[in-house]
Amino acid sequence: MSFQAYLDNIEDKTGLTPREFIALAKERGFDAPSTKAGVIIDWLKQDYGLGRGHAMALIHVIKRGPKIDAKHVGGSGSHRDESDTLWLDGKQNRP
Repeated sequence: MSFQAYLDNIEDKTGLTPREFIALAKERGFDAPSTKAGVIIDWLKQDYGLGRGHAMALIHVIKRGPKIDAKHVGGSGSHRDESDTLWLDGKQNRP
């Protein structure tokens, strides 16, 4: 599953876009460099029923923003994406 597909699945499951999760995380201080992934995973599991893989996708955008490593772009692997920039504003708003 591509990185973008993880984010799209999270939106389907929760009704929240990645950008909305970033804002919620910021409100809780989870965007701080010192915040450990386990704290965010626990929050996402408890409040939204997300598993570890989906939580890790959100942790990436919370902590690092929408850019992903170019090695995940194109190719034929199961985790390939079309772009090195993830869309965070919801599936309905994607150009």
